[in-house]
Amino acid sequence: MSAALPLAAANATDVRILDSLDDLARDAAGAIDRAAQPGFYDRHGWLALTHAHIYPGEPLAIASARHDGDAMWLPLRDCSAGHGRALASWYTLAFAPLFTPGTDAETRARLLAETARHLRRRLDTLSLWPLEAEVAAELQHAFRAQGWLAVQHVEAANWVADTAGLDFETYWAGRPSKLRNTVRRRTKNSPFTTEVLDRFDDAAWDAYEAIYAQSWKPDEGAPAFLRAAAAAEGEAGTLRLGIARRDGVPVAAQFWTVENGTATIHKLAYLESEREHSPGTLLSVAMFRHVLDRDRPAVIDYGNGDEPYKAEWMDRRRERFRLRLYNLRSIGGLSRGAAKAARAALRRIAG
Repeated sequence: MSAALPLAAANATDVRILDSLDDLARDAAGAIDRAAQPGFYDRHGWLALTHAHIYPGEPLAIASARHDGDAMWLPLRDCSAGHGRALASWYTLAFAPLFTPGTDAETRARLLAETARHLRRRLDTLSLWPLEAEVAAELQHAFRAQGWLAVQHVEAANWVADTAGLDFETYWAGRPSKLRNTVRRRTKNSPFTTEVLDRFDDAAWDAYEAIYAQSWKPDEGAPAFLRAAAAAEGEAGTLRLGIARRDGVPVAAQFWTVENGTATIHKLAYLESEREHSPGTLLSVAMFRHVLDRDRPAVIDYGNGDEPYKAEWMDRRRERFRLRLYNLRSIGGLSRGAAKAARAALRRIAG
């Protein structure tokens, strides 16, 4: 018969640092796979694509914390010299610590606090982004309680439309008259045809990449990443890929996903040469119609960015935050945190 564990040991929280996504997959044992995590960016597959395509070979420091059957993982990049950053990229619209499904608020707080305590041994500074407001508040509370200075900044705007129970015509009736009138004029004698695919298609994705390369958008950065992500979502049945054509030639494209009641607009582009004919706007109408009438999402998320046109299509503006954390128990963290605080004080004095 084995001896009973002391109470302190039985209630202990175990925190470890994992240095690979393979280790994370083994540690999570399915708890951060698609079936368990509703969030698009909260899954092993997304993290693995991010690391492989955007930060290949970069060391990882994934915090794993366990307590009484519940677990949390904080996926980080080890950027050397005591610096850590979120395993996120410009494609990530929301970053968060990952919990086993059903973890209650008290246990979440405990797991985060013990992780913050453990990371004091390894990091001087930590930068986490882009964070939803509730996630930023949760992380701030946990890290401040463990001796970290937390500095929060707005990282990006995030526009959403509340569409529960709405078909396209009902949604469209609530849009500003300026937008509806523009579409009415552009639709009359429009030279464009539109197609919305619910599957991944290599030729259609080739068209997307060609359009993007000739659009007003900056360099994609990691097109292989986006293709792989779109292919994975096509296999899962969540992909919505729209193409507008003039005389059979692709002129505009949009990449959406629809899952768990949320439709997300990830990427859109149109040929700069077609700007005056508004192919992107007309393709948006086709995409919104397809998704609202067939998928019936409760929310449409227009991604991160404060472009003025988003206000015409959306209902609410939210914010995403960057949280910079300074370990006041280390020399490097204390010096950088003090410098940060001094600069902020000087800005306040200067008005």
